[in-house]
Amino acid sequence: MSQAGSVIVTGGASGIGLAVVEALLVEGWRVVAADVVQASIDSARTALAAHGDQVRFARVDVTDEAQVANVVKDAEADFGPLMGVVNSAGIAADIPALETSPELFRKILDVNVVGSFLVAREAAKAMAPRKDGSIVNIASVSGMRGNLGRTAYGSSKGAVIQLTQILAVEFAPLGVRVNSVSPGPIETPMVKALHTAEAREGWMKTVPMRRYAAPAEVAGAICFLLDGAKSSFVTGQNIAVDGGFAAGGLIGL
Repeated sequence: MSQAGSVIVTGGASGIGLAVVEALLVEGWRVVAADVVQASIDSARTALAAHGDQVRFARVDVTDEAQVANVVKDAEADFGPLMGVVNSAGIAADIPALETSPELFRKILDVNVVGSFLVAREAAKAMAPRKDGSIVNIASVSGMRGNLGRTAYGSSKGAVIQLTQILAVEFAPLGVRVNSVSPGPIETPMVKALHTAEAREGWMKTVPMRRYAAPAEVAGAICFLLDGAKSSFVTGQNIAVDGGFAAGGLIGL
């Protein structure tokens, strides 16, 4: 099936972002995978070579306004009207609050919150004239619950959830929907770097489904939110893809 228009996925060369790119390509979208890590881009380009000209790659720092504006402009020039954006670019740190420096806190906020805002803003500018489009921000259950070691990261993702609601209200008259997805424990390179054996044991006790998810399981929810035929009246929502973690209460405690 072929989809009309293009989608930009930031952080699209690894983890959840890459899984979203793969899922969108299968659905027939033309996709720009934007990432700041060149090695990840090179690896993703090789992995997705079979999709040919249906996917393109761009090295983009989401905190740079000019780079963000350019990737939106180039996506429309190369692939047609921008119909969707997935803000998957993000960084994290597992560090106690008393050891968290202001510099680290600001860096995480800059990438996760300001970066998501800049991409969403430029995307909405492109989508508004057609009064059609969908933006999906990747938040986290750490933005919904007080997880240890997530002072900066959890604060940033809580801000992403609130940003999503504000933009959903502001962009609704423009025909642009904005939603967020909050993953729980997912087997991504970032999670593998952050989660110690002790942390994994803790997640297994508090996630009712008693497992980590694959990135493709998160991609399914994102693809639903991008598809205007299936989610045309859904905006301002945060969907937790977390195996029941946010609903679990005292399970495992």
